[in-house]
Amino acid sequence: MHILVTGAAGFIGSALALKLLERGDTVHGVDNLNDYYDVTLKKARLERLSTREKFSFEKLDIADRAGMESLFARNKFDAVMNLAAQAGVRYSIENPHAYIESNIVGFCNILEGCRHSKVGHLVFASSSSVYGANTRLPFSEHDNIDHPISLYAATKKANELMAHTYAHLYGLATTGLRFFTVYGPWGRPDMALFKFTKNILEGKAIEVFNNGNMIRDFTYVDDIVEGVVRVMDRPAEPDPAWNSAAPDPARSRAPYRIYNIGNNKPVQLMRYIEVLERALGKKARIEMLPMQPGDVPATTADVSALESDIGYRPRTTVEEGVPRFVEWYRRYYKV
Repeated sequence: MHILVTGAAGFIGSALALKLLERGDTVHGVDNLNDYYDVTLKKARLERLSTREKFSFEKLDIADRAGMESLFARNKFDAVMNLAAQAGVRYSIENPHAYIESNIVGFCNILEGCRHSKVGHLVFASSSSVYGANTRLPFSEHDNIDHPISLYAATKKANELMAHTYAHLYGLATTGLRFFTVYGPWGRPDMALFKFTKNILEGKAIEVFNNGNMIRDFTYVDDIVEGVVRVMDRPAEPDPAWNSAAPDPARSRAPYRIYNIGNNKPVQLMRYIEVLERALGKKARIEMLPMQPGDVPATTADVSALESDIGYRPRTTVEEGVPRFVEWYRRYYKV
């Protein structure tokens, strides 16, 4: 297939592009290479892809309407994977406009491009953050998500609503994936594992919020990518059994699906830190702090729908995945 991957210089985007290229797809990547975190790392990810014959890249912001219209006019994509977004729960409190521009305006440009060029399947990144104030675990796609507690989460819920509208009005097959705490080699410097590793190696204290009483469904990047590829190959279809009198948020009479994609094996944050300490061969100095605004104490994914529909079965434990990240970190930063 000819596939557009937005956010191709990002953590998940670059890993996905590599997987698609390895199986023989043609991949066109776009990214605005913004400075939310180290641009050098983003460029290094792109270098892994640049030697591949079937990969092309252009620097482009998805919020650039004219640029996106030109992109879709010049190419015929069979599928689009939208991973371009302004990420980060805490940063959305400091800089809300960045989230509206990228996650709302940019996503609208993608929907319009897919609509007018008749893309076969749009898959897009949502987030576990959409569950917001929900406390019933594991989080299920069939639950109501009307109480986001960060602007980032609100924009991701908005993406799901916008995608459903285009599926309903124009028959655009759309699938949203709610990612749960992705980690692994080439990861994001604003994520906990990256920060913890850096600080421990430098002898600095690590900040642990909610006094360590946090649970996360840490999901290794290779498991995520495997699930994304499987989803891309299965365009969403209308559900004839969908009941408008008791509407299921994860399905529709339109060609629309929402899935959780996570490890389904929640881990205590303090256990995660123990595994990291063992991989580094060094103890952490821990600074316990209260809960941050916009954060939640626990996330756990019910992935039964993804398992039954596409055979998704994450296999990587934190005991396997964290040492792989540490090995990459030491090699990349020469420490």
